[in-house]
Amino acid sequence: MYRICVFAGTTEGRELVEFLSSQPVDVTACVATEYGKTLLSAADNLTVSAKRLPVAEITKMLSATPFDLVIDATHPYAASITQSISAACHATETEYLRLLREASAISSDVVYVPDTESAVKFLNDTEGNILLTTGSKELAKYSELNDFAERVFARVLPMDMSLEACHAVGLKASHIVAMQGPFSEEMNLALLHAVSASWLVTKDGGEPGGFDAKVSAAQKANARLLVIGRPEQKDGVSFSEAITLLCTRFGCVYKPHVEVLGIGLGNRETMTEAVRQAIKHADCLIGAKRTSS
Repeated sequence: MYRICVFAGTTEGRELVEFLSSQPVDVTACVATEYGKTLLSAADNLTVSAKRLPVAEITKMLSATPFDLVIDATHPYAASITQSISAACHATETEYLRLLREASAISSDVVYVPDTESAVKFLNDTEGNILLTTGSKELAKYSELNDFAERVFARVLPMDMSLEACHAVGLKASHIVAMQGPFSEEMNLALLHAVSASWLVTKDGGEPGGFDAKVSAAQKANARLLVIGRPEQKDGVSFSEAITLLCTRFGCVYKPHVEVLGIGLGNRETMTEAVRQAIKHADCLIGAKRTSS
């Protein structure tokens, strides 16, 4: 039986693990936290590693358990772990495949900066409240902002380590929003209004990371969008290309997922967010023409 290892730090990474769990292969999924483990459904052919792995431990794991393929489905901004996975695969002569997430189109009214340091420098010359949606790891850098404790509101994952990072930089409880996404346009809009944000700071997580919902919410809230640039991405494949490769080389079989949707009056305003998302992500849509308008 084939052995496949997936570093599953993204939505599509979890979807890939779910797909492989239903196939005649042994799957090992690597996530950084116990929380990440809870997002994966148990399966007889699935083993989950829930801890941060430095390059030495990844190399040791690949040496102890020869894998036919390692898929790097970590976040586009997780450059360090991508380098570690690639280096470990090279050292153990294990085939490596990078799963890429398509970058978003950036409109002219969006402020684009190459890194967090540039974002801090730019924001120091602005006024108004700031909603950070870039996670807790780089809060220390943002704490260098003038009036940081008063201007900044941070949306982070509801995890102890995230809250500890917020407290460590002096954020008040009223400036911490601990929630698990994905977030709809309506949720983003409500939060922007709640904190009276003039700026929404985000990374380009692409459509799976809710970037489009942030863009539209910021526009409706009259908040400016500041986007942190992605690290350079090397060669890789899309999610659909990865599925095709797995079916071609490893005997996997893709079974289409069918959803039956109740669309009410059939216009966008009366559809639930779940229905809108199902229509948006469908490869094939069968129904009245108004459902795709």
